[in-house]
Amino acid sequence: MALPRLDREAYQDQMRVEFERVLQEVADAVDNAPQGRVIRDNDEKARDALDRFRKIAYEKAIQMKVNAAEAAVPPSAQRGNGEEEAEQGEAICQRADRQRAD
Repeated sequence: MALPRLDREAYQDQMRVEFERVLQEVADAVDNAPQGRVIRDNDEKARDALDRFRKIAYEKAIQMKVNAAEAAVPPSAQRGNGEEEAEQGEAICQRADRQRAD
């Protein structure tokens, strides 16, 4: 069974707010750096903000893909057994175990 495609419009809508926040952080870092030290005093702040955006963007895309795949699976009650529900619960637990702790 092929996984459903990521809803790109919904993904972009959800990430747009985060993207604008990151751009604001970069602009603040540049504006708040002392004269003559613009690059030296804001490079790390800007890089950290952009790195955080990269991480959030990737994690959001993965989570939306997982949510879409889970929504595509018929409820176990319609199948008449609890086996599917137990498998889904186990898969969710395994997925949570694999997530990085930052």
